[in-house]
Amino acid sequence: MTAPVPDTGPATVLVLDDNATTRYILGSWLRRAGHQVVEAVDGAQALALLTGTPAHELPEIALVDVRLPDMTGFEVCERIKERPHTTDLPVVHISATAIEASDRTQGLHRGADAYLTEPIDPAELQATVTAVLRYTRARRRAERLADRVAALHRSTLALYGAADADAMVTAAALGAIELGAAQASAIVLGPHRENLHLAHCVLSGAAESAPEVRLSTGSAALLDALAHHTLGDATGTDTVRLTAAQWQDALATDFTQDHGLPVEPVTLLVARTKPGRPLVAVAVDPSAAEDLDQHRLLSQLTQATALALEALRSQAEEHALALTLQRSFLPARLPATEGVDLAVRYEPASDRSEIGGDFYEAIETPAGLLLAIGDVAGHSLEAAMVMGELRHALRAYAIEGHDPRTLLQRLDALLVQLRPGITATVCLVLVEPGRRRVRIANAGHLPPLLRLPDGSAHFLTEHGILLGLNLPQPPAATHDTPPGSTLLLVTDGLVEVPGENLEIGLAALRESFSRAPGDLDETGGLLLESFAKAQADDVALLLARLH
Repeated sequence: MTAPVPDTGPATVLVLDDNATTRYILGSWLRRAGHQVVEAVDGAQALALLTGTPAHELPEIALVDVRLPDMTGFEVCERIKERPHTTDLPVVHISATAIEASDRTQGLHRGADAYLTEPIDPAELQATVTAVLRYTRARRRAERLADRVAALHRSTLALYGAADADAMVTAAALGAIELGAAQASAIVLGPHRENLHLAHCVLSGAAESAPEVRLSTGSAALLDALAHHTLGDATGTDTVRLTAAQWQDALATDFTQDHGLPVEPVTLLVARTKPGRPLVAVAVDPSAAEDLDQHRLLSQLTQATALALEALRSQAEEHALALTLQRSFLPARLPATEGVDLAVRYEPASDRSEIGGDFYEAIETPAGLLLAIGDVAGHSLEAAMVMGELRHALRAYAIEGHDPRTLLQRLDALLVQLRPGITATVCLVLVEPGRRRVRIANAGHLPPLLRLPDGSAHFLTEHGILLGLNLPQPPAATHDTPPGSTLLLVTDGLVEVPGENLEIGLAALRESFSRAPGDLDETGGLLLESFAKAQADDVALLLARLH
């Protein structure tokens, strides 16, 4: 890596003067100092030359005579400065006639960076060109660095917003491209350490085209090989230049995947935040990290990737722990009740979502088989804890033989007394002995679905208000259930889609349930597959067939 130093090296200089002798003299002095010279005889020719030159090939400085045959040098300067393509091009005015203070003042006011009057000393010309180049190059470096710091900030936000390892390596590889790499590869081991995730990004030839990104997976062997070249078991950051052979040997350690990466020298930047964690690696073309500023930014990007992965890993571990706790609150087994077949499904939301308070229960009571489904408001560990408290309280009250309405009222009193401010919805279905009738008490929950033996299905819509508000519940509703009837109780995560009318989801659920297969386990799986593909909420589902 090379440190950024003021650059006074040779440049391409545009000499604009209608006098051939003056162009020759100025050109000779500039060439003698190592500069390349392009010439123009009037303003139109100079402006056309600049317009037709790609931005990266433009002259770095223009020497412009004030007196030209078609326009003044002041006008040429103004046109150069007003065009986005050339606005940064420094202009030095030169004149043998416009030499008064007012002329020099006008030139500087109209955009010139310096003003020389003839006769010009060669040393003065060289010093002026050098000074203007030094300032212009320093300013451009500062602007480029500011742009790349902003790009690093955007990339860091994208890294911390990544929902999974694939999104993270994509953000890291694209971030390296934004920081000046022509191609970049980002490599991490997923938050559960199940797979290696790699994104390779190549800068497209077309300026307006987005970089091409290719994702692949593999094994941790690749990161182990890269650790051998860099940090080993240590923490921190490191950078190393790998030859094409070393890079190929490292890639060859991953026998599970041909990543299809080009075999050529790379600059490898790695980071590890905690002992025992796998490396995070970013590989770029060597030219991308030659400048010290760029190297520092790429190193910060790699460290940000490691920190973001650590946050994603911690979140995954916390979510898994909370989910294990939540599952411990749910029934370990369902009762074996004569004449009733039961099936349940519980599907947690995505790893990025907090756990919720969805629950189900089936309890044999003196009054019959009690089925319950409910949802504590909110998504948090507290919601899951309240869910556990409600379920255990329901079991205690139910085995005392209370009717469904009384059970809801007791649960409501419990919430109001012990958990003020928290609400919950609960639907209770009591299957009476003989299984030909059910009693339903619904505290603000989605209505249960009843499918009759002929395949028709309808919602049992009677309901009261949700629990936690200290309000009375209506009497339980009674419905007949012919032999072969099937009940479906679900939480809203199965059918609720943000921004859509809930009635649409309920109608689709009724239609699917009416056509579902006879096997309850198969029905439960089919409903989850159809309705909960990308749910943002937990889903609990309870099925009961009454023979």
